[in-house]
Amino acid sequence: MREQSAADLISCPAGLEVNMGEPSLCRLGFFLLCSLCCGLSEAYKPRAKLTADGTIIPLGGSVTLSCSVEGSSDWKFDWFRNGQQYSNMQSRGNTEPFRVISVSEGGVYSCRGGRGGGRGDPVFQTETSNEVSIQETVSKPTVTLQPKWPVYRGEMVTLRCEIQDDGGTQWTYEWRPTNRDSPTSSEYRINRVSESDRGEYSCVAKRGHQLTVWSDAFTLTVRSYKPRAKLTADITIIPLGGSVTLSCSVDGSSDWKFDWVRNGQQYSDVQPRGNTEPFRVIYVSEGGVYSCRGGRGDPVFHTGTSNEVSIQKTVSRPTVTLQPNWSVVFRGETVTLRCEIQDDGGRTQWNYEWSPANRNAPTSSEYRISSVSESDSGNYWCKASGGHQNTGWSFPFRLTVRSNKPRAKLTASNGIIPAGGSVRLTCSVDDGDGWKIYWFRQESESGTAQIIRNSEPDGVFMVSDGGVYSCRGERGGRGDPVFYTETSNEVIIQKTVLITPTVIQQPNWTQIYKGETVTLRCEIQDDGGTQWTYEWRPTNRNSPSSSEYRITADSSGDYKCRGRRDRFTSTQWGVIRLNVSSSPPQPVLSVSPSWLNPGASVTLSCEGLEHQPAGWRFFWYKAVPDPSSSSYTYELLPGSSNGTEQNSFIINGPTQTAGFVCRAGRGEPKFYTHYSKPKFIWFADPHPAASLSVSPDRVQHVIDQSVTLNCSGNDSKWRVRRFTETTNPSHVQCSNWGTMHGSSCTINRLEDHSGVYWCESGSGEFSNAVNITVQLDYYDGIILLSPVHPVTERYPVTLSCRDKQQNLLSNVFFYHNDKLIHNDSKGELNIFAVSKSDEGFYKCQHSGKDSPRSWMSVRVTVSSPVSSSSPLLLIIGPISGIILIIFLLLLWRYRQPKDLCSFRSEKNDQRSTTNHRAENEISDSSSPSQGAALYGSVKPFEAAAAEPREITYAIIKFKKLRKKKKPRKPEERVIYAEVKTRAEEVAPTYAEINKNKAKQDRKEKLAATDESVYSEIKSGSTLDDESAL
Repeated sequence: MREQSAADLISCPAGLEVNMGEPSLCRLGFFLLCSLCCGLSEAYKPRAKLTADGTIIPLGGSVTLSCSVEGSSDWKFDWFRNGQQYSNMQSRGNTEPFRVISVSEGGVYSCRGGRGGGRGDPVFQTETSNEVSIQETVSKPTVTLQPKWPVYRGEMVTLRCEIQDDGGTQWTYEWRPTNRDSPTSSEYRINRVSESDRGEYSCVAKRGHQLTVWSDAFTLTVRSYKPRAKLTADITIIPLGGSVTLSCSVDGSSDWKFDWVRNGQQYSDVQPRGNTEPFRVIYVSEGGVYSCRGGRGDPVFHTGTSNEVSIQKTVSRPTVTLQPNWSVVFRGETVTLRCEIQDDGGRTQWNYEWSPANRNAPTSSEYRISSVSESDSGNYWCKASGGHQNTGWSFPFRLTVRSNKPRAKLTASNGIIPAGGSVRLTCSVDDGDGWKIYWFRQESESGTAQIIRNSEPDGVFMVSDGGVYSCRGERGGRGDPVFYTETSNEVIIQKTVLITPTVIQQPNWTQIYKGETVTLRCEIQDDGGTQWTYEWRPTNRNSPSSSEYRITADSSGDYKCRGRRDRFTSTQWGVIRLNVSSSPPQPVLSVSPSWLNPGASVTLSCEGLEHQPAGWRFFWYKAVPDPSSSSYTYELLPGSSNGTEQNSFIINGPTQTAGFVCRAGRGEPKFYTHYSKPKFIWFADPHPAASLSVSPDRVQHVIDQSVTLNCSGNDSKWRVRRFTETTNPSHVQCSNWGTMHGSSCTINRLEDHSGVYWCESGSGEFSNAVNITVQLDYYDGIILLSPVHPVTERYPVTLSCRDKQQNLLSNVFFYHNDKLIHNDSKGELNIFAVSKSDEGFYKCQHSGKDSPRSWMSVRVTVSSPVSSSSPLLLIIGPISGIILIIFLLLLWRYRQPKDLCSFRSEKNDQRSTTNHRAENEISDSSSPSQGAALYGSVKPFEAAAAEPREITYAIIKFKKLRKKKKPRKPEERVIYAEVKTRAEEVAPTYAEINKNKAKQDRKEKLAATDESVYSEIKSGSTLDDESAL
């Protein structure tokens, strides 16, 4: 019910209610009436009554509390616990709210009733009831014994009363039996318990409004005797490197902590095993007498000491050693066997035992055998024991006794002492060790060996004197008899004197080839009174004892020699280095000239050995075709059977193409180089025995055209060879680059085929050689048509320039040896009388494109002045030429009276006009009128016209170029001449003519080349830029 404020509602006991909303006067009256009534009713107030069905709450239960107001009902009750409003309760029944409740917590409880309060009336409450104290029973305590073990008389024990609570309240305890001076705390401590303390113990606890029930009884048992520890061991001997497990226990009880005793002393170096009882089981690795005891409690209660257990420790196995420590013992020596133990540094007294037991073995660590024999050979063992330690048997030691006496061995680092140096001698005894070395030396062949040093333990001795050395070993001493080895072998040491021989090579060639024979000579510079014997190295050769050593060179290396004065003295080594090439050299043959005219000579040069050592003689061979193969056989040329000193050889007047090789030889027996590669000289003239013709008959060919080479002569078997810049003729024949049909070789495509071609017959004949030049420009290349074979001197020849289809080209430039000589619109160059000067390379040029160059050879006739050997003809020829020139000058003078003060070129627009200019050189001291002989030959520099032309007239002007009397050089003496032919056909041509004065003494033979007069013929156009004379 919602409470109303006093301003809205006034309640009276009689239930009269006056609404204050009525007029105020009425309200005032009723208020006074109600106040009187209410004041009278407060004179009596009831008191609640609290009752409980029990005052102790059982464990896990509750107590019922009832609150009532006598003589009235309809109360609602409030509860209080320990003076505080209590709401943690469970109501029982619904007649009156919270009149009967159940509580499970201890405390002082009270209650109060209240009613009314409906519709704005205040609640009427009774007086607070009487207080009822309720005790709560908590969990049952437990009595425990601390420590938790069987109790022995004299131990201190503690009984503890343990309660499961929140730990925040202080309890008050009560113990049974009560006849004792029991404490009020949770612990009941009995110092030095006895049999009278046996019995049952229980406890109860209280605090505030809580209490426990009596605990279950704990029976305390007290044993009247003092326990004794018991010690056991799994084994009593500690194995080598191992341990023994010792266990200490107290029968019928636990929770002991054990103390260990070794040899009557507290033993702390223990390793526990397990964690149930500290140090109950331990590992020990030391021998001794062990015991233990247990202890527990505070103060500690100790058991009696256990039984004793003796533990023996196995220490490391002993080692039997031999003193002295010799690996091999010889009969008659004294040896000592020693038993060595790795122990505690001498603190243990050991007793030793030796095996074999059938010997008079000692009990000490040493076993001495004097004058050992073969019967003492065998295995020996030992063992030892002492204190609580023992060893096992040692490993066997094998004693070997040799019946033979050893022999020392002497070696030397060198058998010869170098000048000012020394040699190391090493003496060793292969059997055994511990030897000291004694050294002996014999100074002369007739003397005896004397001891020179002893007690060299390392067996090394440095000596610097020659002699015969030996050594001997010994060992023992310090009271023992000394044992000696047999004396060693003897070593001869030679001393080197400060003399170095000189090794001389004969012949003295710096480069030697494998297979050559040379002689080495050993020369010693001394006083001349010593007789030397000689020694050579390498020693694996059959070297002599004399001063000369003849060898056949095999490989490069050093050769040495030295001299010996006597058995112990020698010189130093003299050394010479031989440089041996693995293969002979191959010379290079060159021929000059390669193309020859009949009657001319050829020079062969065998080159490539210029920088080689001297001593070569040169052998010359002719290459003869070998019908059975593609190579050549070689025949010595006449006059070459013994070789030539010079590396050149002249062949006079060869008449046909031929191949040549050369090689060189030297020494005795003769050592030869390789043959050179073949070199060829070519003759262009065919001859009846073998000739070569070309179809088409020209030098230059187009790349995609075929060429046929025809061999003819006195044979039916032929092969065609060629030579190019990139091939070797011995490996190139027609089958490699063409097709051979009988005696003809056809080349279908001429790519990379420019070169020299010739035929070789089965009988060994060579044909003439021809040049073939290939135009590699497939599309618009041009070629020069020139003859394949030589042109005879004074015969005419025509050169033409053509395209790929062999069409004659116009407006062509012709070149001789790369020099422009003619420009012709017809595309041809005609030479009416060929001379030797016309020989050379020709090419043509059209529209900026050049043909390949081709060589034109000129065959000199026998009647030619150049080839004549008659001095008379050499004189008559030039004189005739001079007379002809004078005649022409007179003729010109007659027909042309005009005086020419100076010379200059004339130009004519007509194509047929030709200008000739001739320069004739004369000396200042002579003139043609003096009758001096002139020698000359004319060298045209431009081709003649297409048709023959005859000379109509000539004008020659003689002019002294210098007034000084000093003779001018030949090239400075010039006569200028203008030679004119028919004006309507040719243009003037100018010629330069040089004249030399003939020598007066005809007895002196003049060379043709010194007597020649030459002319340079230039076209008129070339003189435009020259100044007139």
